[in-house]
Amino acid sequence: MMGETALEELASSRYFDQNFGLPAVKVMPGEYYVATRPMVLVTVLGSCVSVCLRDVVKGIGGINHFMLPEAAEDDGGPLSGAARYGAYAMELLINHLQKLGARRQHLHAKVFGGAQVLAGAARQAIGERNAQFALNYLATEGIPVDAQDLLDVFPRKIYFFPATGKVLVRKLRDAQGGGLAQREFRYQKRLGKEPVEGGSELFGAAEPAAPLRARARAPAGEPGDASPATVRASPAPTTRVPGTLQQDELK
Repeated sequence: MMGETALEELASSRYFDQNFGLPAVKVMPGEYYVATRPMVLVTVLGSCVSVCLRDVVKGIGGINHFMLPEAAEDDGGPLSGAARYGAYAMELLINHLQKLGARRQHLHAKVFGGAQVLAGAARQAIGERNAQFALNYLATEGIPVDAQDLLDVFPRKIYFFPATGKVLVRKLRDAQGGGLAQREFRYQKRLGKEPVEGGSELFGAAEPAAPLRARARAPAGEPGDASPATVRASPAPTTRVPGTLQQDELK
């Protein structure tokens, strides 16, 4: 499962982040990471989604980075073949957290990504499908979503601090910068060629999350839509960072 052909694997790109003064791990498409000590988990999202999961009692947290494979006749519903890829990515993260002592009933989530960055009309809905899957999965599994920043057309750089549960979100100007679109395209092609492993009974009779609705971001300090499946703003801006579209947001 940890080989080069695995659908999901533990991230291995480690470094020390001088800005935050913490050990850091860069999580690429198809990877995940779990931390039990103070550090920062970093990923850049286009149409992919990341779910930041944390045991709010023990302070153990982790993040994944995945998308559903493109399938012309697959609606991405909870029992579809495409959804099994997302379920597998979520199972790996949850199981690893539990092995390190996290309790499923103590898990809380923050969800990011699902932007429209891949070219072609047929791919415009990929980000929305990814985001909707993540919200449906969490709703069915009974995991509360404390924050979300989904859809739109701009990539996001995510900094997740598992020890505190905080997430710093930076909106990026260009999906082509750093090869983001190319990485996601290659990852999507790989998904279509590899069988999904594992599996469990998911998405039973529970009601799925309400459909996503693209909407303008509420100004900082104003309440957003209370629906659990809509993008909400969180008032906690920090200083402006070069190369971003707006001030950072702390979730």
